Amino acid sequence: MRHNRGMRFRIGALFGWGIVIYAVMFLLWSAFVTYGFVEGIAPRILGLVILVALAIIAGRSLKANSWHDIIPYSVCWGLIMAVFDVFMSVPFAGWQIFLDWNVWFGYGVVVFAPLLVLYPRFGNFSSSSSSV
Repeated sequence: MRHNRGMRFRIGALFGWGIVIYAVMFLLWSAFVTYGFVEGIAPRILGLVILVALAIIAGRSLKANSWHDIIPYSVCWGLIMAVFDVFMSVPFAGWQIFLDWNVWFGYGVVVFAPLLVLYPRFGNFSSSSSSV
């Protein structure tokens, strides 16, 4: 893998994906609360799967070839989520939300999941079948 030395820092991708990730997760949890789907492990697993998928899609949109190119964006996405939590969640739930390890785990997922786009994909293999 090579580093994208010519890769420009894109403000649209920085703020756009940070806002999209937060908005989708906020909407998802609002729907979970509305329909009473908040107890147990199932809503957490579903939320995690969707968060990882969003972070990977955001990371893939950068078209980066190195973690050096992804980390500045993903760290900013995590910070954007924290800032939105301060303005959107703290007024209703209080500062106690930051005592919940799930919140910090979510920030960590947003920071590190985009790096998964750097790993080889199984679809890179030839689609032709060989006969024995």
